[in-house]
Amino acid sequence: MSENLLYTRNIGIMAHIDAGKTTTTERILYYTGKSHKIGEVHDGDATMDWMVQEQERGITITSAATTVFWDYNSERYKINIIDTPGHVDFTVEVERSLRVLDGAVALFCAVGGVEPQSETVWRQADKYNVPRLSFINKMDRAGADFYNVLDQIRDRLGANPIPLQIPIGQEDTFVGIVDLISNKAYYWEETSNGTEIVEIPIPEDLIDTVDEYRTKLIEGVAEESDDLLNKFLLDHNSISEDEMIASIRKATVEMRITPVICGASFKNKGVQKLLDAVIRFLPSPMDVPSVIGINPKTDEHEERRPNAKEPMSALAFKIATDPYVGRIAFFRVYSGTLEAGSYVLNTSTGKKERISRIMQMHANKQNPLERIEAGDIGAAVGFKDIRTGDTLCDEKHPIILETIEFPDPVISIAIEPIAQKEIDKLSNALYKLAEEDPTFTVKTDEDSGQTIISGMGELHLEILVDRLKREFMVECNQGKPQVAYKEAITSTIKFKEVYKKQTGGRGKFADIEVELSPADEGVKGLQFINEVRGGNIPKEYIPAIEKGFKAAMTNGVLAGFPVESLKVKVLDGSFHPVDSDSLSFEIAAKIAFKEACKKAKPILLEPIMKIEIVTPEDYIGDVTGDLNKRRGVLEQIDAKIGYQIVKANVPLSSMFGYVTTLRTLSSGRATSTMQFSHFNQAPASIVEEVVNSVKGIKG
Repeated sequence: MSENLLYTRNIGIMAHIDAGKTTTTERILYYTGKSHKIGEVHDGDATMDWMVQEQERGITITSAATTVFWDYNSERYKINIIDTPGHVDFTVEVERSLRVLDGAVALFCAVGGVEPQSETVWRQADKYNVPRLSFINKMDRAGADFYNVLDQIRDRLGANPIPLQIPIGQEDTFVGIVDLISNKAYYWEETSNGTEIVEIPIPEDLIDTVDEYRTKLIEGVAEESDDLLNKFLLDHNSISEDEMIASIRKATVEMRITPVICGASFKNKGVQKLLDAVIRFLPSPMDVPSVIGINPKTDEHEERRPNAKEPMSALAFKIATDPYVGRIAFFRVYSGTLEAGSYVLNTSTGKKERISRIMQMHANKQNPLERIEAGDIGAAVGFKDIRTGDTLCDEKHPIILETIEFPDPVISIAIEPIAQKEIDKLSNALYKLAEEDPTFTVKTDEDSGQTIISGMGELHLEILVDRLKREFMVECNQGKPQVAYKEAITSTIKFKEVYKKQTGGRGKFADIEVELSPADEGVKGLQFINEVRGGNIPKEYIPAIEKGFKAAMTNGVLAGFPVESLKVKVLDGSFHPVDSDSLSFEIAAKIAFKEACKKAKPILLEPIMKIEIVTPEDYIGDVTGDLNKRRGVLEQIDAKIGYQIVKANVPLSSMFGYVTTLRTLSSGRATSTMQFSHFNQAPASIVEEVVNSVKGIKG
């Protein structure tokens, strides 16, 4: 089995929006024989962009999985590919995919280079220790510059890019590449859809450049081992191709380098070489460390190796709803074997689940499988209760794998069905969408009774409302977008709360003395510390106090927004032998939270967005002036030939509808990308405005 795993690659394709991810994936499907026609994003018929919304907008919204086979050195390799979205609103799709992948192809546009979302996905890959290979795409476009992108990868991403190819020409003269490992030049035959690759002599004008980069490559390879270094010192050209490939592979898997190749996917150039590079340099499941989890019975760390004979363990990384087969869970098997019809334990819910069917996915189509083994990615049907990040395992050998962390939503809107009779239908549809997407949350406002949905951006919510209409047949009215503020306290306060209620029979009694303060740095949620001594509050009531504070944190005292983090110390208290119970202490905690927070200098935190604007030089004054009006803080302005790149931090509350304004300011020539950066204290004028608007709604 382990031998077979050496011929498996689990990879993702990640990049900034519009770098050509889906086009590249479509070419991979074509060259590997998975599809007989090349689907085009601009025609709306890309295989991997199967959602109606994706085809209409020409963007990827949901990560799609597929499996292809590629022959390399007389061996057949299996490649599981996940094509991820590039738009920042769907960053969750990248996050959950990278958690289960062994390697990634980072795509860069030869013109745009390292763009904002490229930086985000690169950091996500760093977080999960995913080795990557860089593919500089769109070499045929006007303004393409291979060497400039290399510099950007080094400077902006802090990576160590090692070119393995040198382009022959660029822009409309891009016709082929020089392979620095074999020291040979290749040309793509235009009429054959790129399937015919012809070897040609290295062009005269590139000989010096090729020598320079090849010498650097060989020197780097020689440093990988003493044997290779001795060989290199005796004769520069004595290191064989296989030795070079093995050394580059080792350094890539250990994340010390990022090999860089190039091409033009739309013109069918470079994709076969990309597939060869995936096989050569990206890790198999055998090359990555064994997965570590916690045994829920012993709380001890346990290891699961990528072996079919080990106890089964898998991580569900995506939940989707299919109109024909119901709930589909995508998962990565880390160890053991899973058979169709068998039972697994979901350690996250503590429930046993029967897997009725196992499938290999190809976009939104399913190919049934009898079984799936360690190191593979598949999908299953039959789950009653499953969420993204749940661990599935052998019930005799329980384990909890590290789950996936997701960012909090930053924008909300109120929605209601146009027809009141569809309220149940709407809540059912929202439940399904929230199950699929962990960055999408739904709640009911206690005061107004409105249904509030929250997500990562305007486009994110727009797509979800569109899906409600098309997939679930529920038409909705929606309110204006609202910012998802948070609240915090800034000082430490001691507070005593005595809760008494006498109703004739048995009464209610709880007495607690607590200290509330800002949580320690880096701590999210409730930091709860019990310092009660001598049994003044019985141990069985302490969890009720914690539960009360946790529940109260969902509604802050300023304007009802959640309190993101809080430290609570329970110092002392007392109880009544008859009237005290858990509920009394829970209610006392909720009251204590409300009263103490009012005195602990509460503040409002607003989401700050990182924005990057690319604008022609003529409009730079108008663009920066407009940002200043929006309380934007300029970080830097980079000048390029003919245009400027403005980077700034801006409060989300002032950015609704910004795309339209920017179009007007620049006669439609400027573009912008925006992503969440951090929360910051809101100024007094904004606090007053927000508090008054909340009072207005409640009044």
